[in-house]
Amino acid sequence: MGDMIDQVGSNPNAFGPSQRPPHDSPSFSLPPDHPQSTTEPIAGHEITFSSSPFVGSPDRLMTSIPPSGARTPNSNYIKSRNLTPKFLTPLASFSKHALHLTKMDPTDAWLPITESRNGNAYYAGFHTLCAGIGIQALVLPVAFTILGWAWGVITLTLAFIWQLYTLYLLVNLHESPELGVRYSRYMQLAKAAFGVRLGRILAKLSIVYLSVGTCIACIIIGSSTLKIFFLVVCAGGDCNPEKLTVVEWYLVFTCGVVILSQLPNLNSIAGVSLIGAVTALGYCSTIWVVSVAKGRLPNVSYNPVRVGSGVTRFFDVLNALGIISFAFRGHNLVLEIQATMPTSKAHPSTVPMWKGIKVSYALVAICLFPLAIGGYWAYGHLIPPSGMLTALFVYHSQDVAKSVLGLTSLLVIINALTSFQIYGMPTFDEMESVYVKRYKKPCSWWHRTIMRALFGFTCFFLAVTIPFLANLAGLVGGMALPVTLAYPCFMWLRIKKPKVYSPIWWLNWTLGVLGMILSGLLISAGVYVVIHDGIKFNFFKPV
Repeated sequence: MGDMIDQVGSNPNAFGPSQRPPHDSPSFSLPPDHPQSTTEPIAGHEITFSSSPFVGSPDRLMTSIPPSGARTPNSNYIKSRNLTPKFLTPLASFSKHALHLTKMDPTDAWLPITESRNGNAYYAGFHTLCAGIGIQALVLPVAFTILGWAWGVITLTLAFIWQLYTLYLLVNLHESPELGVRYSRYMQLAKAAFGVRLGRILAKLSIVYLSVGTCIACIIIGSSTLKIFFLVVCAGGDCNPEKLTVVEWYLVFTCGVVILSQLPNLNSIAGVSLIGAVTALGYCSTIWVVSVAKGRLPNVSYNPVRVGSGVTRFFDVLNALGIISFAFRGHNLVLEIQATMPTSKAHPSTVPMWKGIKVSYALVAICLFPLAIGGYWAYGHLIPPSGMLTALFVYHSQDVAKSVLGLTSLLVIINALTSFQIYGMPTFDEMESVYVKRYKKPCSWWHRTIMRALFGFTCFFLAVTIPFLANLAGLVGGMALPVTLAYPCFMWLRIKKPKVYSPIWWLNWTLGVLGMILSGLLISAGVYVVIHDGIKFNFFKPV
């Protein structure tokens, strides 16, 4: 999010502490959309990647001139505005001895995603795992009721490999040695690959849905589970969770996410993402282990569900494919996570980022496959449409200890709180970029507090106003699917320009076209469901 692309210069050691290159100097590079931007990198000059000169250590040599009117200290040094708490930052960063700082867009040092560039492979793993696994994974066994054992396992495996490949493409597209550019946001990469106008048309709606829509879902899921948690804990006691209405439970949860959202930048929530990753692994593992330990339900069947006309069955299959596709998320955050890392020619950010992704997605696979297979084995065609969490309470509320049920609910609540933070960060970044572009200075703490509180309570209002939004998830989700499965393939073709008719050329064209076809089919299925089943527009009536 945001329209600023990190540019790096050509000769970082060409001038000393008391020298600054003028705007027309060859070593001074500007963003592509800057009115004075004129040049490609000068031939023969080495291009090095770097983190922002405004961050990393308390004082850095200022090698660029900020926008006119920017609120910057005088002299040749600039204080870092990195507000990341020390206990949440890496104890040792190789940026101190690996980087040659060069010119970048100075406003990037004022925005939440790129304000701190001292991340590492551990932080990448925390963020990726927190963003990549969530409550939507608990619905996977529902897809198996349509596809059956064989096609369910095959489809889940192929989808996992496909999305892991597109993750690999995005990680390697983050830096462009040819242009000396870091694409720190998904939207920046889309505009670079498809052009400014087309890139905005293709990616804007999908990214906004994946960010804002997930935040709204976190409020809905977290609030409803919070009420369930108190019902479990207060059973047989004096407290009565029914004293609060559904809207009041929504408000309680929203206050929690707003307070937690005041952490300033993406690196500062690494500890939050770690907690989110642990809780996601915790409740997913607990649910499938308890379900398998209790054994199969009586009269369970594994025959694929075949009801209705041929058209209805066809769209049921598409819905199952959509459930599996939506189980993998977080691609819209990969570039943003990688942007928090320092980089150089000797130590590109691609290496630690890919290490973090490999570990995190190994854990995702260890979690999702047993959840889907074990859940389908335990419940078969009897699994509720809302998934494994509902099945746990419907079928095992009497024969499972209340401590287990309460712990599972608590883990879901904590995960919803933490997932809101990382999925809300692109929106925070976009909101602050509007302020920075207009006023040519960083947001003050109170501006930041107001904007994030406004976003949190706007999500609360939407969750209460249109609680039927979940019924449109298939329709809107089909529109967002290319961000995960199709666009990265086309971006690779446009930017890397592999040899025509080479294996990599054929692979990316095939996957990209298949992703767009699947997206179109899922949108059609969503429209069919809306027309055939209808939607009850229960405004301001959350359940």
